Amino acid sequence: MNRVILIGNLTRDPEVSSTNSGINVCRFAIAVSRTYANADGERGVDFFNITAWRALADNCGKFLKKGSKVCVVGSLQNRSYEDADGKKHYVTDIVASEVEFLSTRNSGDGEYSDFGAEEKVSRPAKKAPVLESVDDDNDLPF
Repeated sequence: MNRVILIGNLTRDPEVSSTNSGINVCRFAIAVSRTYANADGERGVDFFNITAWRALADNCGKFLKKGSKVCVVGSLQNRSYEDADGKKHYVTDIVASEVEFLSTRNSGDGEYSDFGAEEKVSRPAKKAPVLESVDDDNDLPF
């Protein structure tokens, strides 16, 4: 089984292009915080390259930008290439099968925030509804 689930923020704007056969591809990178802190109390960050294809690529290119928070579900894919000097390089990418957008564009300013963050601050707490007591159980269907 080859399955990866990551939540992080885009480190740059996504880049959308097409293959020679016309299939859209979107590439971007995300930064994912580690769950543990070092001796100085600092949490490390890992950077992952993400590749999305076809309609998913179109949506990522259209709705994501640097700083957007996403959940990526996909698989690891290894590849290698030779540079101009003949040196072989190995790269591991995450090929996305799903990308969930966890940020939303704020009204008109182009900035992004976590879903629900503003609503939690501005929305007053709801009171639980008051239920009337039932004295007569004879009307109940069970």
